[in-house]
Amino acid sequence: MRTIALEEHFLAAEELRPPTLGAGMPAEVTESLHDLGATRLAAMDEAGIDVQVLSHNVLGAGGADWNSAWPRFATAANDQLAEAVGAHPDRFAGFATLPMSSPELAAAELDRTVTSFGFKGAMINGVTDGRFLDDPVFLPVLRKAADLGVPIYLHPGLPPEPVRAAYYTGFDERTNFALSTAAWGWHSEVGLHSLRLIMSGIFDQLPSLQIIIGHMGEMIPFMLARSTEVLTPAAGHLELGVADYFHRNFHITTSGFFTSPPFLTALHTVSVDRILFSVDYPYSTNTRGRAFLDGLTLSPDQQAKISYRNAEALLGL
Repeated sequence: MRTIALEEHFLAAEELRPPTLGAGMPAEVTESLHDLGATRLAAMDEAGIDVQVLSHNVLGAGGADWNSAWPRFATAANDQLAEAVGAHPDRFAGFATLPMSSPELAAAELDRTVTSFGFKGAMINGVTDGRFLDDPVFLPVLRKAADLGVPIYLHPGLPPEPVRAAYYTGFDERTNFALSTAAWGWHSEVGLHSLRLIMSGIFDQLPSLQIIIGHMGEMIPFMLARSTEVLTPAAGHLELGVADYFHRNFHITTSGFFTSPPFLTALHTVSVDRILFSVDYPYSTNTRGRAFLDGLTLSPDQQAKISYRNAEALLGL
């Protein structure tokens, strides 16, 4: 069965990126992120993954010089990704990386990569200078995505320093980092980010705008009924209920979540038409993602939707 994976990462060549990007990662992870050729393709073939939609890793972004370097870096990273997609157009597709500290430039870069390279949307990582995407300053980016008919993949980022200090300290450094990222913080933040977008009214303003979130829905499927019950009465400015926007404007992927309970919660909460397969390569392995996908107890039609049909429909692949 054809398989498309949506949250698969790469790291631009060292000479193209600020030194903080990728700093501190294990050598084997960095090596896998850099590779856009034979080794990556072999790992895909081993697991029967036909297409990876690639997005740039931004873990470690930040610092005093980051915002000024970001536009140049985004252009260079997207150009490198376009070369990889051009070399393997039947195996790779791309999500743009955008210089979100300069929203007008970010909108222009999204336009460039979609119209010139055929990129399938963009990945935005966490907050920008402490601001969520519901801040009106980011409207040009969201409007451009809606106008182009491409989705935004909303991915976690490192927590702002005040949040990290208040919520994710008190243990050893490794535990603090784990709590603030993959163990909890990343997922709760993207869930909050998604609810803030709904509450902002952006989906009344841009009803065609589509958002993808990973990690089996970033806690929202478990919380959706409760969040809708509490938030909808408070949201007199919205045209629809909170859950209605989630069902209309959001898609979720399986990235890095390969156990049955969160999947079953997602399946019973959102339509099978809005669940898409992802691995989160190289942080998760293709073989583990494949084994999870193959082990799902679904009808052939449901399996095909999650494996590739939903991605084809959403991204025009």
